Amino acid sequence: MRVYLDNCCFNRPFDDQSQLRIRLETEAKLKTQEEVRAGNLKLAWSYILDYENGKNPYEDRKFRIRGWKKYALTDIKEDAEVIKKANLLNQKGFRKLDSLHIACAIISKCNYFLSTDDKIISLSKTLEEKIKVTDPIGFIKEVLS
Repeated sequence: MRVYLDNCCFNRPFDDQSQLRIRLETEAKLKTQEEVRAGNLKLAWSYILDYENGKNPYEDRKFRIRGWKKYALTDIKEDAEVIKKANLLNQKGFRKLDSLHIACAIISKCNYFLSTDDKIISLSKTLEEKIKVTDPIGFIKEVLS
């Protein structure tokens, strides 16, 4: 099974863990990464993850997130197909960077797109592609339990 974690998902462990939802999403995201490391899940990466992570002002966080690229089965680069798909997603209400992430996940044939962004998850109901968009907790409940 192939998964794509967006930048907010990768950053979840660095958020304020005093909130229950954030703590639970962090634990679920870390469990997902354990499964990637164990070879039970295939991770997809993209140029847009590199771009967003490169803008992270915290060098330690940037370094730790970048380290996950080595576990990726695929690394999607920008091309006409990505841009075309992202533009269609943007027309459905997804923000520009979110559209690029989702387009990369779809093109890399991911089964799941994981995000902690409520707007992405809500808008995902408009997707016609065969990709499930959910948060890390939903993913754990659906796939890893």
